[in-house]
Amino acid sequence: MRHLLLLALILSATLVAAQPAYWILLTDKDPSATPALSAQALANRQALQLPVDDTDKPVSGTYVRQLQALGIAPKSQSRWLNAVSARLTEAQREQVKRLAFVREVHSIDPAIVITSLPDVPSLSQPQLAPVMGQIQSQAFAQENLTGRFVQIGVIDAGFFAADSAAVLKPIAQRGGFRQVRDYVNRAKSKDNLFRTLDTYSDTHGTEVLAAIAGYDPVGNLQLGLGYDATFYLARTDAGNREFRGEEDNWVQAMEWLDSLGVRLINTSLGYARGFSNPQENYETFQMDGHTSLISRAAQMAVDKKGMLIIVSAGNEGDDRSWRIISTPADAEGVLAVGATNARLWNRIGYSSIGPEPLPYLKPNVACFSLYGTSLSAPVITGFAACLMQANPKLSSRKIKEIIEKSAHLYPYGNNYVGYGVPQASRALALVRGQEPPQTAREVRAKGKQFALTLDQPETAVSIFRKKDATHVLQQDVVRPAKNQLIIRRQPNEARTTIDLKREVVEVIWE
Repeated sequence: MRHLLLLALILSATLVAAQPAYWILLTDKDPSATPALSAQALANRQALQLPVDDTDKPVSGTYVRQLQALGIAPKSQSRWLNAVSARLTEAQREQVKRLAFVREVHSIDPAIVITSLPDVPSLSQPQLAPVMGQIQSQAFAQENLTGRFVQIGVIDAGFFAADSAAVLKPIAQRGGFRQVRDYVNRAKSKDNLFRTLDTYSDTHGTEVLAAIAGYDPVGNLQLGLGYDATFYLARTDAGNREFRGEEDNWVQAMEWLDSLGVRLINTSLGYARGFSNPQENYETFQMDGHTSLISRAAQMAVDKKGMLIIVSAGNEGDDRSWRIISTPADAEGVLAVGATNARLWNRIGYSSIGPEPLPYLKPNVACFSLYGTSLSAPVITGFAACLMQANPKLSSRKIKEIIEKSAHLYPYGNNYVGYGVPQASRALALVRGQEPPQTAREVRAKGKQFALTLDQPETAVSIFRKKDATHVLQQDVVRPAKNQLIIRRQPNEARTTIDLKREVVEVIWE
């Protein structure tokens, strides 16, 4: 009998785990409920002139109890989406759909791939320093901008050894890791999260932190810009393959950071395709900014909570069956960051491109990273922290706009690298309300060939051949001859962006 009982328990647990997961979206909330926000979060909203509304109130406890009475065990709750997640049998799903207080039952794909977790080097061999020159980090250093007084939230797949890694130890020593939450293994303490390695990906968030704020005192090597910032860390994923059900972890982490008043978020995670249930996989056309609940939550964070979310674009640029950005990089309001080559500043092969049907530009900007967009996004997070320190009164939307306008291709962005590489000197001018030097010009060309005389020698120049204002047909490298750059128009080429780094020339073919 004892063996039979044990077997029954095992089978019961297995069946529960096998049940598909769903978001249960609810109709309304208790009007008398109190917003779940800290004093700092409320002060932020007031300063940004953003109202506190129903999305800041908790999910109705009455509705949760009614679900529990039906034998449904909610896994997590989202006040932003007014939803709970749970595993449901088919019979339970049909029962829940008929409840008067349920607006929608949204399927959660049973398995997905995290797209932005490539192999990265050990922290003992930092490789990110070259990007500091590309984004003009010295301009921030001259102004003593190091992210001081700025709070940064990092949502990632693990932070193993973050408090002891040489390039991050100064942050730990000054108490810069303020709060840590593990949404994967909720029983873990802060110390356990830093000291136990569940999967290989548990080092990923540590690498991301190094790219935001790392500094090597021995080699005097700057890895990130925000080394004086304070950090709030959330682990929401474990392993290179995850359940899309863990998107509720991501949403919970966002809501937690919002409740604390944290405005700047780095999330070097992206969700694209699943394999175990092909009928529920994401398709490329669903990277539209509103299909995934993560993108909906990200957009709400921008529009209603005043947060700046910086997201890795994804690493599927070489995957011919996908190629495009992953969610939540598809949300219009987030700052999606691609990756460039170090020398030419054009798209590095693995960096995901923006979907053509989107009515807005993705990625937004890009910068050098040899090891994935997971490590280009945090570079720009450090960049944003310096701007927030320079002018704490700037709204998150304004900071995003400044970062885009400071990029070296602006205003001639494209769906390969966005507006290009942000430049600190230009960003600081914009923060002060000044117009940076004019570095973009437009020319019109007739026929099949255009010649540009260069004002200084170049061995190779990157160009983007486009079929319209933003969509790239292909990127090429052209070698000038005697300071003459000859561009030969190709079929369907309507525009050509000539990237000289210090200047951008937009050729419009007539």
